[in-house]
Amino acid sequence: MLVIPPHFERDLGTTNSASLQLLVNAIDGSKAGIASGYAQTIIRDFNDEIRTETMAVQANDRPLLDIENQYWYNPRLEYKTFMVPGILFELLLLVGGMIAALNIVREKEIGTQEQLNVTPIKKHEFILGKLTPFVIIGMIQFTAGLLVGKLLFKIPIEGSIVLMYGFAFLFLLLSVGLGLLISTMSETQQQAMFAVFFCLVLFILLSGLFSSTDNMPQWAQYVNIFNPLRYIIEAGRNIMLKGSTLRDMQPQFIALLLMALALIGLASWRYRKTA
Repeated sequence: MLVIPPHFERDLGTTNSASLQLLVNAIDGSKAGIASGYAQTIIRDFNDEIRTETMAVQANDRPLLDIENQYWYNPRLEYKTFMVPGILFELLLLVGGMIAALNIVREKEIGTQEQLNVTPIKKHEFILGKLTPFVIIGMIQFTAGLLVGKLLFKIPIEGSIVLMYGFAFLFLLLSVGLGLLISTMSETQQQAMFAVFFCLVLFILLSGLFSSTDNMPQWAQYVNIFNPLRYIIEAGRNIMLKGSTLRDMQPQFIALLLMALALIGLASWRYRKTA
């Protein structure tokens, strides 16, 4: 954002100097640096044009425009401030998705699946029983990650902690649902492991964890519409660093909710319990 103060043109014409303020969203430090560099180049070119066309060169060669940079949300452009929130949710996907994926398929391999099929337990009770332990473990891990990020890496938490936990809980349901779906479709733990790793690599590379999603090819941006890690990283960074509210994160919340319902529903449908 370029802030032009009042009476900018008048000051430029009467005193031969004026000030501008350049505000850059620095949640992504590398992207902020590039944007700031481009903006400063444009301002300098404008400054040189004015000096050449309308102003005599001052004896001390003082520039007519003074550039002041102010980085929002990540003032010192620290990489850890940008990375830690993203890695925190990546670990939730790793734990929730991978462990859950190995769960049902292991019971197939050791034969306990047949014993479960002849019990009076209902399908939705079975899925709920599989979801609950991993969600609890994931929430404990999320709490530990927040404490480490705050105490060790000094990551600011500007937004609501309750909202952070709400998004983490929703994302854990989605991750475990994905793992259970893979598990119901696999016959061996090796098959489940390969499927989970494929999803993890694809999600992480397209999530915006390392580079901005806006700079990706068009086809990758289309694929990224179905990437849950992208939405949760956007929500986590905005809540922690910008203090965003649920209203600000409404698109991300709706996308994660729909994905979670779809994955859990598909996992429940794929699990065939025969008495």
